[in-house]
Amino acid sequence: MADAAEGTRDDLLLEHQLCFALTVASRSVVGAYKPVLDKLGLTHPQYLVMLCLWASSPRSLRDISGALAQEPATISPLLRRLESAGFITRQRVPGDERTLAVDLTPLGAALRQEATAVPGTMMERLGLTREHVTTLHASMMDLIAATKGPSGGPPRR
Repeated sequence: MADAAEGTRDDLLLEHQLCFALTVASRSVVGAYKPVLDKLGLTHPQYLVMLCLWASSPRSLRDISGALAQEPATISPLLRRLESAGFITRQRVPGDERTLAVDLTPLGAALRQEATAVPGTMMERLGLTREHVTTLHASMMDLIAATKGPSGGPPRR
């Protein structure tokens, strides 16, 4: 019985909290990306948007926000800054003024070639193998899925 009580007491130690480990890991990894992405002229959130567009372009604002699991209002300022940098264009879709189409400019498309070095550089900086990254990614995707409702809908409460 003492072991169960001890385990319960240890459950409330900060260093045993999954949320704490994820928060610190996220900040640390995103911070490690900063000098690498600075060379591309991108912030980490902008890099994520560009990854979406390099995979498929043009895309709607709604499609990008869905892919990044972010609200359109969060993505819009990123798009404005990427447009100011000359990497993308934003245009209303003819016949559907509510839909914003986001497309790569030639400069934004060319940036993809420079960005191909980012994953390998990050694995080296973090001391990770491709297999380890694949395993970590799968674990994170499992956690994300676990926070969704049974239908993949809104988070559980």
